Amino acid sequence: MTSIDFYTHVTDPLAVAGKLVAKALAQHSHVRVLTPDSATTDALDRLLWLQPATGFLPHCRVTSPLASQTPVWIDHAMEHQGPAAVLINLHELPPPFFSRFERLAEIVSVDGAAAARERFRFYRERGYDLRTHNLSERG
Repeated sequence: MTSIDFYTHVTDPLAVAGKLVAKALAQHSHVRVLTPDSATTDALDRLLWLQPATGFLPHCRVTSPLASQTPVWIDHAMEHQGPAAVLINLHELPPPFFSRFERLAEIVSVDGAAAARERFRFYRERGYDLRTHNLSERG
C-alpha cells in the first residue's frame, strides 16, 4: 500500500518539491512530480536546472522522447505510465494514479490547507496510513 506523507505549512512549494526530488532520487531511483498547470511545470523545470547548486537533477516531461531514460518526470498531465517509486503532488486533487506508487509526498502550501484537508480525508477514508510533517516548526 502506498505510504503517504503530508508536508504542511509550506511557504515555497517549489523549493520543497526540489528538495524532495533530490532526496527521493537518491533513495528510490524514479520520481514523478505532478504539478497543477503548465506554468508551475515550467517554473519547477527551471528550478531543477539550478538546484542544487553543486549538482544536477536529470528530469523531463512525461511526453519527452527521453522519458524512458530519465529518472525524474515533472508534468501536469493527470496520467502516468512509467516507473512508480515516488510521487510528489503539487496539485490540489489526489492524483488518479497515486496508488501505483510506493510513496506519495503531498506538499501543502500555507494557502492550500482547505484542499489538503480534502485530500487527507480522501486517503484516510481509503485506509492509507498518513503522516504529517509541519515544516513551519523546522525554522
